[in-house]
Amino acid sequence: MVRKPTSKETARKPNMREAILAAAEELFATNGFNAVSVRDIAHAAGANPGSVTYHFKTKDGLLLEIYRRHCGPMNLRRSELLAAARRVRDLQDRLEAIVRAYVVPAFTSGSDLAGGGARFTRLRAVMSAEGNEVARKIIAQTFDDTSHAFIDAVHESLPHIPRTEIVWRSHFLLGALYYSLVTPDRVSRLSRGEADGGDAATAIEQLVQATVAAFQAPPLDHAAPARRRPVVSSKT
Repeated sequence: MVRKPTSKETARKPNMREAILAAAEELFATNGFNAVSVRDIAHAAGANPGSVTYHFKTKDGLLLEIYRRHCGPMNLRRSELLAAARRVRDLQDRLEAIVRAYVVPAFTSGSDLAGGGARFTRLRAVMSAEGNEVARKIIAQTFDDTSHAFIDAVHESLPHIPRTEIVWRSHFLLGALYYSLVTPDRVSRLSRGEADGGDAATAIEQLVQATVAAFQAPPLDHAAPARRRPVVSSKT
């Protein structure tokens, strides 16, 4: 039977809940959900396993709380910016504002929490790649509503692009967003120091402009056919 912390222990460590959340977030982001145990989380937080179950019941509940604390503010901000973007009259400016409404909160969300947005984005990328059923349900529960709203807003601005293609392109945007937040050093390295991958403002602008151009590309069935390579004769 897992021992619950006594009231004296709880009073002695008033920030234990936050310590457990921070430890779990770091471990999940580094090792994935499946490989981390409640005991691992408790050890990293300087707690006992009973403290984890006392505050969060299960490891699943802990992951859900991590998503809630980051995504609640992010989804709210996305909804606010998206509502304002949809009121923009010029279609080009509207599309850019819609994309910006999706991108900006990902860079700013969680900045007041330990690890900021980058660590949580790394965790999201790991959870998506791991394919854990619990994580999949939490991700759907947390993001599907705002994702549908974003896709619908883009489709309203580009009605000639099939919604399925907008879904694909928004999927690519999410991958670019993950990569931009998790590995900014790659930009600095490949640009030989001429660009700063950690410059959030520049990263946002680059990502917004690239995504707008991608959304505006012709649909596949209207795309220009690929040029055929000339047949080279084997005769000499």
